[in-house]
Amino acid sequence: MSISSERRKKIILEHLRLEGQVKVPELSRRCAVSEETVRRDLLQLEGAGLVKRVYGGAILDKPANYEPPYLHRQKVMAEEKALIGGKAAGLIASGDTIAIDVGTTTLELAKAISNRERLTVLTHSIAVAYHLMQSLNEGRFSGQIIVIGGQLNPEQQSLTGAMGEHMMAQFRVDKAFISIGGLSMNRGISDYDLNETMLSRRMVEAASQTIVLADESKLDKEAFVTIAPIRNVKTIVSNVAAPKDWTAALKSNHIQWIEARGKA
Repeated sequence: MSISSERRKKIILEHLRLEGQVKVPELSRRCAVSEETVRRDLLQLEGAGLVKRVYGGAILDKPANYEPPYLHRQKVMAEEKALIGGKAAGLIASGDTIAIDVGTTTLELAKAISNRERLTVLTHSIAVAYHLMQSLNEGRFSGQIIVIGGQLNPEQQSLTGAMGEHMMAQFRVDKAFISIGGLSMNRGISDYDLNETMLSRRMVEAASQTIVLADESKLDKEAFVTIAPIRNVKTIVSNVAAPKDWTAALKSNHIQWIEARGKA
């Protein structure tokens, strides 16, 4: 038996608080209503500023100065992030020196690195460093890992602060892979945490190429702190095609857009 609209909305919000993301088919089965009815519920919740609709479902719509904990974010759009990370890993060549910042999408990039030799990887993400260490031990790639130090942020699994910024400023890298909270043609790339953003800035400044990893929920969105203007970005890897009204800005700034398709 189907349930009332208000009850469905409560179920949707409760599921979002626990998981961070909902899918239309799953809600349709759980609430015993059509997928079109679920989409109308999501549309109303989006109108109330409570959720943000994405392809196939919705995620929580958070204020620009808020970011959920790292472990919580890993559950949100996990398949899309794995696709993006795998595609971005293909941009790494043997012999590269790269920087990888903190993020659940850059973690998927780290997991996907394989069959490369003589890599040097700089990161201030504990999760990224751990998975790269495992890959080195398993012989998936060869090279070295440099962990950028600083103050531990257990919630975001990162090391940040002035010490890390000073350390990062000593390096020059071929490519910086940056995970973001927001991407817009007007403001550029932005994120939530001030300390993490400052280290991401140092990575962008140190890199010959900045490669941004952004799932569709980050597009046309502005987070709390600016990392860099859009002109500083070389490549954007996303799970969707570039918005049509961004074509001119991407072309004028010589930005390559790569759409990650298929299965992770």
